[in-house]
Amino acid sequence: NCLALLPDYGQLSRCSNHLSLSLSAPVVARGCTDVFCCILFILAILGYFAVGILAWSQGDPRKVIYPTDSRGQFCGQAGTPLEKKPLLFYFNILKCASPLTLLEFQCPTTQLCVESCPTKHMTLLKAYLNKGEQEYYKQFCKEGSAPEILRDGLCPSMLMSSKPCKSSQEKSNVVVEARQVAMRIFEDYTVSWYWILIGLVIAMVVSLIFIVLLRYLAGIMIWVMIVMVILVIGYGIFHCAMEYRSLKGEPGSDVTIRDLGLQTDFSVYLQIRQTWLAFMIILSIVEVVVILLLIFLRKRVLIAIALIKEASRAVGHVMSSLFYPLLTFALLALVIAYWAITAVFLSTSNEQVYKVFNTTECNYSRDTCNPETFNTTNITARCPDAECLFAFYGGETYYHKYLILFQFYNVFLFFWCANFVTALGQVTLAGAFASYYWAFKKPDDIPANPICSSLGRALRYHTGSLAFGSLILSLVQVIRVLLEYLDQKLKGENRFAKFLLSCLKCCFWCLEKFIKFLNRNAYIMVAIYGKSFCTSARDAFFLLMRNIIRVAVLDKVTDFLLFLGKLLIVGIVGICSFFFFSGRIKAVEQTAPSLNYYWVPILTVVVGSYLIAHGFFSVYAMCVDTLFLCFLEDLERNDGTAERPYFMSQNLLTILKKSNEDQAKTVD
Repeated sequence: NCLALLPDYGQLSRCSNHLSLSLSAPVVARGCTDVFCCILFILAILGYFAVGILAWSQGDPRKVIYPTDSRGQFCGQAGTPLEKKPLLFYFNILKCASPLTLLEFQCPTTQLCVESCPTKHMTLLKAYLNKGEQEYYKQFCKEGSAPEILRDGLCPSMLMSSKPCKSSQEKSNVVVEARQVAMRIFEDYTVSWYWILIGLVIAMVVSLIFIVLLRYLAGIMIWVMIVMVILVIGYGIFHCAMEYRSLKGEPGSDVTIRDLGLQTDFSVYLQIRQTWLAFMIILSIVEVVVILLLIFLRKRVLIAIALIKEASRAVGHVMSSLFYPLLTFALLALVIAYWAITAVFLSTSNEQVYKVFNTTECNYSRDTCNPETFNTTNITARCPDAECLFAFYGGETYYHKYLILFQFYNVFLFFWCANFVTALGQVTLAGAFASYYWAFKKPDDIPANPICSSLGRALRYHTGSLAFGSLILSLVQVIRVLLEYLDQKLKGENRFAKFLLSCLKCCFWCLEKFIKFLNRNAYIMVAIYGKSFCTSARDAFFLLMRNIIRVAVLDKVTDFLLFLGKLLIVGIVGICSFFFFSGRIKAVEQTAPSLNYYWVPILTVVVGSYLIAHGFFSVYAMCVDTLFLCFLEDLERNDGTAERPYFMSQNLLTILKKSNEDQAKTVD
């Protein structure tokens, strides 16, 4: 049975003449791997669904959406008596400065839902002496007769003009300025969103055209890409130099960025020479680094180009791989949405807790109370100015006691599921591209629907291995989150503890990067040979260590070239958006929207273009990594003889100065 000989390539020639050499990899005869992790993952998912159902039955997102008054009622909610009262009014906003507010997350003053904020300045005494002002004042009072209002303090002692009501808490100029900037940015998005969308569509079209051109003109495109990146960066240097020169002698252009300080109008920074000088220096450094890398790695660049050419052929024969990232994106969106919704319901699943608030000494201060029966208790007799106010959301049930564990479980399963989806995409693409590499006669021996076949193998046999690898990565990521949380809590505390935390954060960051690299290569080996995660990780690690020079140089050069491709696409779209939104193109000057900060849509388009280009090039990157690992296996296991022929392309054989004994070998 030829399948029993796999993946021993040396014995393939002794198989039945009716079998093709393309059966060597990916291995067809495989079994389930890491079954325990598969079962554990399934149980964890079922538990995740249980937590979600429990949270959805207990939570109430209205607590996040709507302000809450002193009785725990929601302001402005449709279908309630407070529907037309969306704003929250504080009787005495100065009490919110009390440390009690930080401890119990509730301002110890009466809060009332109102239709609009006060627009007049008056006192309670003045209002009741002037009958014309009483009706206006009553809308900021609790219900009750005039004697009850005066006796029980159902009205604020004074009204002060505030719009909106909550803004009176904002005493810091920084907060006010930040809010103004946020509002301006929001306005820019409202008038430019469709142009941003057009820019992102253009980025998608450019990326797709780039990928298609790579399919047929890989070598030429790589060199054109290198030259274009150098020219684009060079133009950036030239533009910065011209702006720096044009500002010479202009009033105020010699002010330094440090002297200017933080400004909400960011266009001010573009009017000083130092800004353009800094841009010019940064771009010059990037330009020099790129040129030096190309000079010193020129020989490796040739092999890297050959790998990219091979990847272009592989992508061309497996075109469905370009659309697989859409499935990964959809699954990740589903995971993120489930996590976010569950988190909201968990954080709002507490019950309303009311406590006694009192400005004078009282034995019942901060005791729990019932607002419906509070006036009938002896507390009001002993503490005349005591009030039963909504304090916070909590509870005494087992569900509320272990709510923090549910929240932690939600975060942990989010990381685990997100990493599993990413791992599934890597294994699927690796299996499809490996089937291309190990096809001796390309494209005749490539199996039909390689993406679907690889996805089916991954889900049927290797769910446990994917769960195992993603679990290890998730544990490290959760630890990093905890370290960040502790770092925030220890602000201004012991310096040694801060130093230790910084070291741990650095170590776990490096560990996460290493695990991601090892997992990626382990998944490739899982896709090819169908072994367990640990065995595949070990084989991949030692294979890479035996070829450490090629890994450190050749693989990274290909990553660098692909990064230049993304940089070129982002640069083209970014420059076009800059000239459009800044009004530099006279032909479309009237079409461009009027903006507060023209860098807002430009930055959005640039970031979006990078993400789009990254999505397309991630397929190429996975293809290159898979072919690279297969390439190393091919070099170690085969020698070009009739018994053990190389499976690599003729182009790679020529560059490496290797050849098969019979290039026209066929299997009868």
